[in-house]
Amino acid sequence: MQAHLSAQDDDMWYVITEGPMKILKANTTVSITDGAPHRIEKPREEWTTEVKRKANLDNVANDILYKTLDKVTFSKIKICKTAKEIWEKLILLYERNEQTKENKLSVDVQKFDNIKMKVGEFMNEYDERVSGIINELNALGKVYSNKEIALKVFRGLPKEWDVKTMVIYKSKDLNKVELHDFFADL
Repeated sequence: MQAHLSAQDDDMWYVITEGPMKILKANTTVSITDGAPHRIEKPREEWTTEVKRKANLDNVANDILYKTLDKVTFSKIKICKTAKEIWEKLILLYERNEQTKENKLSVDVQKFDNIKMKVGEFMNEYDERVSGIINELNALGKVYSNKEIALKVFRGLPKEWDVKTMVIYKSKDLNKVELHDFFADL
């Protein structure tokens, strides 16, 4: 998400983490102290087009965040006024604490341990499910070796794949085969 927001504008992540941009100007009616002028809010009629765009970044960030949320999550954050408030609420909802992370990790490890190709499932669908679980585990800090992943995928395939998996097992160094290459071979 950070990469997407930053790609929209260099200051977008600043708006998410620090709050809406404050458009200020030097206050010429107050004397300068310590070499730094006193700053006050710049009247809107003095804003340039670029300043207006920067001031609107909070609205743009809100819009991007809203579009990524399902209805249930949206209902929990719709009272937030700024992108920063939304982001902080999302962190509370989804990263809460170490116990929540441990629970997520436990569930994802169990998903990985029990993964099997479903009857009627295409290989690309199986690949997407396995990749999704692996990505979730990686995000939570649990990293499996290429060989562990390959062996898990082998065991999850139906019996009719045994010959193909045996050929791959014997002919490839499973420690070096990436998941996408492994599925391409299958």
